[in-house]
Amino acid sequence: MLQIRDPYKTTHPETAYQTDDLSIFLNIRGNNEYVKVSYPVKYGIFSRLETREMILEFNLNHEIKHARSKTRHWLHPSEWLKRTVGNDWIYYSSGGYSGVVEAIGEYYLPNFMYATNSLLGGKPFEFPVIADLCSSWQDMMAGIPGALPDMPDPIADWLEKAKSIHGPDLEKKADHLFDISGARATVLPPDARHSDYNLIPLTIADGCLYKCRFCKVKNKKPFTPRSRTDIQQQIQALKLLYGPDLINYNALFLGEHDALCAPKDLILFAANQSHDAFGFAHSFMKTPRMYLFGSVDSLLNADMTLFEALNRLPFDTYINIGLESHDQATLDRIGKPITAEKVSLAFDRMGEINQTFPKIEMTGNFIMDDHLPPTHIQSMLDLVRDRISRPVPKGSIYLSPLRFGKPSREVLYDFYRLKTASRLPMFLYIIQRL
Repeated sequence: MLQIRDPYKTTHPETAYQTDDLSIFLNIRGNNEYVKVSYPVKYGIFSRLETREMILEFNLNHEIKHARSKTRHWLHPSEWLKRTVGNDWIYYSSGGYSGVVEAIGEYYLPNFMYATNSLLGGKPFEFPVIADLCSSWQDMMAGIPGALPDMPDPIADWLEKAKSIHGPDLEKKADHLFDISGARATVLPPDARHSDYNLIPLTIADGCLYKCRFCKVKNKKPFTPRSRTDIQQQIQALKLLYGPDLINYNALFLGEHDALCAPKDLILFAANQSHDAFGFAHSFMKTPRMYLFGSVDSLLNADMTLFEALNRLPFDTYINIGLESHDQATLDRIGKPITAEKVSLAFDRMGEINQTFPKIEMTGNFIMDDHLPPTHIQSMLDLVRDRISRPVPKGSIYLSPLRFGKPSREVLYDFYRLKTASRLPMFLYIIQRL
């Protein structure tokens, strides 16, 4: 078990209350560092309410964060529901812990209520016990008595506040989050898995460069950097929105779809301002991380001094580049207006940056589909196998299935074949939104 530093003993004291039918534990200390383990792990400081039928966990804003039924109908005792800051429910499946970590780099498998491109998992939200818990947890809480004669005041106060937050309140708060950024983040970088997708979104540039035909998750806005004033206004609004629960965050997402294309000074300004304003140096969670997307052209046009400056920041920085294919016929088919030669140059530059800067990891995306030209796979192997002389632990490659809601055994087979051949770490990219 990890040793957890605890600077919040006075402000967030642990308190407990138990009866035969109810237990409430306030300010439980979860892990303070994100880990890769094959058993359920909860992070940060949170509170837990448990009855004979269910377990509910709440963040420091008294908002529901995790849920699990204790009835015999629940699929597995090591699986649970998580509610995101965007007010989505995600069902974390163990997948029997068989093959999941090899496929996505994590021991759990996120299952979403919305359409995505996953080749794995089932449809847990079709099970009544899961769907009912998502929709009726508040009704269950309403049946819990309020302040009982022997209930400590901090417990009674917490229970009253937790019971006062209803579904529409959570939906309204999520909408306010999207308004602050200008839009919902329809896709998060795959590297955000290293922070369990617990992050703060800050838009420093709208839109993307290419507007590729194949893409289902990006908007049609022209690429436009934001002003420093706008970024500062976002930061202050986000600080108020995350409120007391801000101490449980240590990860920043610079959006939208090609933050790497923003001016160097703007990227560094946003990173430094966020680190200070959000108090990442004093977060309960260790190791601040920053995530952003980049394009082939933004990477090739970036001056090396940008990466030198990023490497000096108090973040571990992950930059995910949309390569998509090293095959010109495939690039033309999917409507990506770049050349295979540029993809090759970008791939080489990613490797150079990964070798040079210990606090930066460049990762890349390639598409997968059983209707792509046969030259697509071979051209990918030319990079991830033949271009590299030995296995390299840094610089993950993510393969993203093109089609949503249509798992394909053939595509999954291709993934495992490529993973075996690749000299870079390789995983499936499951599209997850904020």
